[in-house]
Amino acid sequence: MFGKRGQVTIFVIVGVLIVSGITLFFLYRANLIPQIGGRGETNVNAFLNSCLEEKTKEAVRELSIRGGDLNPELSINFLFTDEKVYRNISYLCYTQNNLVPCVAQKPAIILDMQNGIKKYISDEAESCFKQMLSDFERHGFDVSSNSELRSFDVKLMPKKVLIQTNSEATLTKSGETTTQKNFEVAVPSRVYELLGVAQEIINGEAQFCHFEDTGFEVAYPEFSIDKFNVESGDYIYTIGNVDSGEKFRFAVRSCGIPAGL
Repeated sequence: MFGKRGQVTIFVIVGVLIVSGITLFFLYRANLIPQIGGRGETNVNAFLNSCLEEKTKEAVRELSIRGGDLNPELSINFLFTDEKVYRNISYLCYTQNNLVPCVAQKPAIILDMQNGIKKYISDEAESCFKQMLSDFERHGFDVSSNSELRSFDVKLMPKKVLIQTNSEATLTKSGETTTQKNFEVAVPSRVYELLGVAQEIINGEAQFCHFEDTGFEVAYPEFSIDKFNVESGDYIYTIGNVDSGEKFRFAVRSCGIPAGL
């Protein structure tokens, strides 16, 4: 009798857990759908965030390991043995002459990175917006025919990548209409800080043919800096953020010594 009661108890507990899990799933799913007269805009942001976050992180990662440019005009094709893939790494400071400091190739490095991320996620952003409107319709909303993703911007900020849309959605349900617009998506990232360190390195190489990475790491222990000597005057810098694990990599050619000297 005790064994049978124990089995029944276990079945009841398992059943409760299954029902609770299903309920939580649908509650979470419903939370991503805006409610007329409720916290609609917040829920829209949550939907877009869940849809765009991974693509944005991918964009940051793929651009960062190439110096912020997927197809750089001035680059070095290099293979790091632990990665087993050759990549074109952009020169962010370069000179053709020996014994001469390099010249910064991208003075607006943050702006260039923002534009690169925007281009990378552009199709995904439009797809996410259309998917969001489609979900509204499946939940009984009438969606205005002119609702569309008109444009969006990417801004790099401390600890995040911010995606700001110039868009709107006019939704009607049960005779009540609301227009929501200018949605935002915030994706955690330390790429803004990594680019700041990259700019410091570029400034040092351009002025002094050198950057004191050891002293910098002591002063700012949240960053790691690896300087790989490819050949005389050519280096590949890899900057890492200890907290997030993100890294930014770029090449420098500055003050090279001619062969034989």
